[in-house]
Amino acid sequence: MDDEAILQYFTSIRQNEPETSVAIIAISTLLDVIKRSSAGTLSGLSSELKSAVQLLTTQIDSSMPSVKSGCDLFLCFITLAKLDAYRFDECRQKLIERGQVFLNRALLSRQRISELSKEFLVDGSVILTHSYSRVVLALLKYASEFTRFKVYVTQSEPDKSGLKMRDELEAIGIPAICILDASVAYMMEQVTFVLIGAEAVVESGGIINKIGTFNLALAAHEMNKPFYVAAESFKFVRIYPLNNRDLPNHFKYKSSTIARLGEENLGNEHPLVDYTPPVYITLLFTDIGLLTPSAVSDELMKLYI
Repeated sequence: MDDEAILQYFTSIRQNEPETSVAIIAISTLLDVIKRSSAGTLSGLSSELKSAVQLLTTQIDSSMPSVKSGCDLFLCFITLAKLDAYRFDECRQKLIERGQVFLNRALLSRQRISELSKEFLVDGSVILTHSYSRVVLALLKYASEFTRFKVYVTQSEPDKSGLKMRDELEAIGIPAICILDASVAYMMEQVTFVLIGAEAVVESGGIINKIGTFNLALAAHEMNKPFYVAAESFKFVRIYPLNNRDLPNHFKYKSSTIARLGEENLGNEHPLVDYTPPVYITLLFTDIGLLTPSAVSDELMKLYI
């Protein structure tokens, strides 16, 4: 399966299913690579998958951290089974079956997160969220069936994705107001808690998310407001940044930007994401449970080993 076919498959799903997580689309693409591979050995198939992961993590201009973690976990999961005793065709079928299991679990993760976290949303809550997050939207939609609350949404420069979040919340009957990014400290006094999504959850329990998230975390911490993160377990990634300068450039900038400017000259470009250290996070709502930041490293070990 050549690079053009892989990207075409990825793009077609993204266009036809805009509400599907980019990481899940990447996982679906890898599963399709296995199905359509012309390799005759496990070694050859492994090389094709690694090349596909490299392609996806260098050619996609958004949600790079979650694509990276989703692909890594997918490859880890499908190779857990012992395949020595099978012929190659049987091995490939086993990989497809395991890949489908992983994909199905990923597709159910938002529902699982919503069910586990609904007790934190009580009548009269005022919630502050940032940018556009599919998992937060699903969680709030689920909770609105049992409780009544209102939501403040940051405008989220530079793409103003918060406007989309506000419109979709209002469309399902949840009162939502869009606020300027610069007003988060002012508005923080009025909110019950902050609830955001994440592009990735790192080994320390910190998160990588849309630029401006760290600002929210600092304001919430200063005013003693709970700071909750909703994130699917396929977004758990094996990196350990110490600060924002530690984040890889391919996470912070579009691949087209890096190709154009070179990684040594990105000072004037607007980063896509920032890093929020675990000390500012109260709790993570995930499909594998409600986790404190300190518990993330243990869960990562279970996922990858």
